[in-house]
Amino acid sequence: MTGISRFSWLKLLLYFLLSVYALITLIPFLWALSASFKPLSEIVSGEPNFLPRNFTLANYQQLFQQEPLFLRWLFNSVIIAVSVTVLNLLFNSMAGYALARLRFAGKRFWFFLILAVLAVPAQITLIPTFLILKAIGWLNSYQGMIVPSMVNATFIFMMRQFFVNFPRELEEAAQLDGLNTFGIFRHIVLPLAKPALAAQAVFIFMGSWNNFLLPVVILFEPEMFTLPLGLNTFKGQYISYWNYIMAASMVFTLPALGIYAFFNRYFIQSVTFTGGKG
Repeated sequence: MTGISRFSWLKLLLYFLLSVYALITLIPFLWALSASFKPLSEIVSGEPNFLPRNFTLANYQQLFQQEPLFLRWLFNSVIIAVSVTVLNLLFNSMAGYALARLRFAGKRFWFFLILAVLAVPAQITLIPTFLILKAIGWLNSYQGMIVPSMVNATFIFMMRQFFVNFPRELEEAAQLDGLNTFGIFRHIVLPLAKPALAAQAVFIFMGSWNNFLLPVVILFEPEMFTLPLGLNTFKGQYISYWNYIMAASMVFTLPALGIYAFFNRYFIQSVTFTGGKG
């Protein structure tokens, strides 16, 4: 009985600590949400008021009605993030399956090369990426944002780990039914890889959606800006319009939160499948 009571107290303590941590994590988001309904004068006044004293929707009205490029920035972000996510799901899965199941010359070399790429910070490849895109005329374009990001070594490795643990019996049965390698991958493997694909989709979409470094290097016309880059235009040398920044940040956050909430149930399944033998 003493052991059970001790376990209950430890569990209660754990829940309390997690609740405190969740509250600390949520406070900045809640403050930003509150600030999005405040006029600029109230935000910069320095008064410690968490709730708006002068509640207003003018910040959102300004974004959608008076800011001519805001919807274009939103459109650019959606096009780029969705395209990057779809292409990553396709190519990372194909590469992971090939490394896990197919036999071809140089297989170990390519696998260890992908592992080596994982150790290279993305910032190191930024200048070569810029020079290549400049040489082929892809600066300030959708393809310049999408193509360099359409594969990811981390998720190739993740998908490889998933397919290594995939039951061979299912593939052998499909082979006996006359399916070729591509048919097995398309009709058998991919439908059963939904947990790994969903987790991959969330991380890739959020990474592309929040990406600031690549757009700030290769995009220079305001019409091509993504939302993270567009938000930066509300900050001036002498004044920053924090009311518009907070309102735009809330609009910017909603798609990522929605996708994360929708696919969240797949995360545990994905970790279970991808953490096994190599």
